[in-house]
Amino acid sequence: MYSLLYLVNEKPVERRTKNPFNNRPWMLEKGTAASNNTNKSLKGIIAGGITGGIEICITYPTEYVKTQLQLDEKGGTKQYSGIIDCVKKTVKKHGFFGLYRGLSVLVYGSIPKSAVRFGAFETFKNRAVDERGNLSLHARALCGLGAGVAEAIFAVTPMETVKVKFINDRRAAEPRFKGFFHGVSLIVKEQGVRGVYQGLTATILKQGSNQAIRFFVMETLKDKYRGGDPEKHVPKLMVGLFGAVAGAASVFGNTPIDVVKTRMQGLEAAKYSGTMDCFIKIWKNEGFAAFYKGTIPRLSRVCLDVAITFMIYDSFMDLFNKVWK
Repeated sequence: MYSLLYLVNEKPVERRTKNPFNNRPWMLEKGTAASNNTNKSLKGIIAGGITGGIEICITYPTEYVKTQLQLDEKGGTKQYSGIIDCVKKTVKKHGFFGLYRGLSVLVYGSIPKSAVRFGAFETFKNRAVDERGNLSLHARALCGLGAGVAEAIFAVTPMETVKVKFINDRRAAEPRFKGFFHGVSLIVKEQGVRGVYQGLTATILKQGSNQAIRFFVMETLKDKYRGGDPEKHVPKLMVGLFGAVAGAASVFGNTPIDVVKTRMQGLEAAKYSGTMDCFIKIWKNEGFAAFYKGTIPRLSRVCLDVAITFMIYDSFMDLFNKVWK
């Protein structure tokens, strides 16, 4: 009897379909985080590519002069007494646009180079930030190092090798390369794929140290300005100033590596058995000062380059964050 009354008075139990994810919210959070990280990486790749194309068109003449001075060895082949002399002789012989010879090589290469660099940095950064979205000091350098190594392998080495060979070819009495595709096909025909992939070790050292220094300085200065708040906006003029400081730091930090890389990628690279052999021969034949050849034109170019690059990149990232949620 009591059992019957109990069953009659018992309130019906509401049955619900069990959600298999209710007890595993981490799966939803993980999926959302992965999607956000992918979006940030894609934004970095696209913004970086656009930035690279704009930046190189602005700064190429200083890159041309720097490379000419680094290739200008002591001895009978020395052609220029300095920066001004190099500019004057180039303009006199080839006209003003002679300072833009070889630009097509860098335009074709700068877009993927910058895309790989910023895309890789955003990818590494997304994995290294703390719960507030900040990077530790060593993480800033490591993320920059990873970005530099990635761009060296996938973009910079073939691009820089071809660029240096093109500029070096212009120094000859009768240049052989008639254009970008003709020049590349001739290099591959005579030297194989290795001909456009010379100096890989030196390039990895250069780009890795370059980006480690630049991103470390940039992220550190931004963090100081924000006071540790990753959401605080940094004005574009300040970004440009921070970029110039980061560029200067990278120039003084790795110009010797840049000189070795340039020699290893020149048309006379065959006289060096490797990166270390190149370093030793430059030291022995030309002295320590040779490792800082082209520092002044490189300093002016890099400071302007890095300032412009980070300003343009930040502008596009701000735009993408507004229209691409």
